[in-house]
Amino acid sequence: MQFKDVKRQAVTQWEAAQNSSRPRILIGMGTCGIAAGAGDILETLEQELEKAGIQAEIIKVGCIGLCYAEPLIEIVKPGKAGVFYGNLQPELIPEIVKDHLVGDKPRSDLALGARSEIALEGIPKLFDLPVLKPQVRIALRNCGNIDPADIHHYIANGGYDGLSRALKMKPQEVIDEVKKSGLRGRGGAGFPTGLKWQFCHDAPGKTKYIICNADEGDPGAFMDRALLEGDPHAVLEGFLIGAYAIGAADGYIYIRAEYPLAIQRLKTALQQMRECGLLGERIMGSGFNFDIKIKEGAGAFVCGEETAMIASIEGNRGMPRPRPPFPAQSGLWGKPTNINNVETWGNVSAILQRGADWYAGYGTEKSKGTKTFSLVGKVERTGLIEVPMGITLREIIYGIGGGIADGKSFKAVQTGGPSGGCLPASLLDTPVDYESLTAAGAIMGSGGMVVMDEGTCMVDVARYFLTFTQAESCGKCIMCRLGTKQMLDILEDITNGRGKDGDIELLLELGQAVKDGSLCALGGTAPNPVLTTIRYFRDEYEAHISERRCPALSCKAMLTYRIDPERCQGCGICARACPAEAIRGGKREVHVIDQSKCTRCGTCLSVCPSKFGAVVVTAREEAAVA
Repeated sequence: MQFKDVKRQAVTQWEAAQNSSRPRILIGMGTCGIAAGAGDILETLEQELEKAGIQAEIIKVGCIGLCYAEPLIEIVKPGKAGVFYGNLQPELIPEIVKDHLVGDKPRSDLALGARSEIALEGIPKLFDLPVLKPQVRIALRNCGNIDPADIHHYIANGGYDGLSRALKMKPQEVIDEVKKSGLRGRGGAGFPTGLKWQFCHDAPGKTKYIICNADEGDPGAFMDRALLEGDPHAVLEGFLIGAYAIGAADGYIYIRAEYPLAIQRLKTALQQMRECGLLGERIMGSGFNFDIKIKEGAGAFVCGEETAMIASIEGNRGMPRPRPPFPAQSGLWGKPTNINNVETWGNVSAILQRGADWYAGYGTEKSKGTKTFSLVGKVERTGLIEVPMGITLREIIYGIGGGIADGKSFKAVQTGGPSGGCLPASLLDTPVDYESLTAAGAIMGSGGMVVMDEGTCMVDVARYFLTFTQAESCGKCIMCRLGTKQMLDILEDITNGRGKDGDIELLLELGQAVKDGSLCALGGTAPNPVLTTIRYFRDEYEAHISERRCPALSCKAMLTYRIDPERCQGCGICARACPAEAIRGGKREVHVIDQSKCTRCGTCLSVCPSKFGAVVVTAREEAAVA
């Protein structure tokens, strides 16, 4: 079947569904939705629809980005605007079915927003909500709107039109279009995508390979996973366009095995592509032949580095090698190879669908387009966002994210994952683009954004992220293997009250040595959390070392838990919950914590009734620490 026939069929099916007399119910079944209980919502919904005798089409979609509001559904009645309901519990479903589907009265008290041009009675327009209004969705354009397991949904919404256009162009013309768009690699380094393709295109040799880097490993990052779960064909279309441009006949998607739903979505998508003539020989009737294999990684963070990934695909231990030669000259099995990450490919398909000028209209002079972020941490509205380059950190955290949770004060934000930097409140107006973040001591990275509040100890944050990168070091470089270990030992001493004069200076010296002496980007960026926290929060380091005090009251070794005799009601809740049996006191008597037994786990603080607030945490005295 020719693609034009597939497209005609897809459009017909899509329009029929949109104009159907049956209501449609879209339910978020990405990993975040499933984890929040979407499976129970789906089961209850099916039961209630059967009871009410309603024949509705239920569509399982990916994450629309409102992770804080999962589980989430959208109800679309014929001729009516879709209404979103979030933070659902199974017991709410019968009410929604009765009122909205049977009674035609949307529940404004439960609704998040409506997908309409004008606000419905009591229900705001969805895309006027503060969390969505500043966003521009390019890579995520279809997530939450289509069934990711149905290729016809993607095709009916312009899918593979970009590939069709590319195959009518010469490979160099495709590369020039990507160059003109200003797209830079979204995997972290920000290297110009078109230029990277040019190097591989120009490299001598008939056999060339192309790789999709889906080895997303940053703690708190889920951008690539969500895109593959919600719209795999946007990535795969871009992948095919890149393969045509550089002259590759074989491609690999390197994805970590911890992403089972994303892998399932990819396998389904690849099968459907073959059925539609979009993989294999003579794609879309052209002379372009291409096929894709999935390689599941074992979760090594270092395999996100290009040369380590290549080694892993080849069946070797994932360890980086010196460059040059770069993969564009000698990559997979010694052949010219191009590697881009998931989000980059999602942007490529959009660029070829709508044009380079359209894409370049977003962003800044040097950082074009948009960037996806996983917004997590101490922020009210956590989730997956996509914003134009150049937006400020303040607009993201306070506008989209709704500010700091529980009414606390903002302290820092880390961009770029465990290799990124921690930026203070004084830099909240920093534009989010490659140059600005680098100048501040952070990096764009793949898109992790972790927000921290006043209760966060920045020394402990540096220790946490260095623990991760030190454990993930492949050990090939002495400075990365041993330098990060020595830095981690110093940080552990500081957070446990054993810091000493000169530790800060030694951390700075070691950090620079690790950056300079490491072969790959893991070691080259691993010290960033330490260096930026010293740069912007040096006073916290000094308090830990000189005063044996954690200003954030976070480092356990520097805390003392006491019970205020004026507030204690003798209820005994804390004593019963204490795992160390460190609390003594009879019924209706003032309780006391035995400091010699206390492990400072914080259980007593968490279980003490808030109306009493009898458990008090204070900085531990230096004598007690010693």
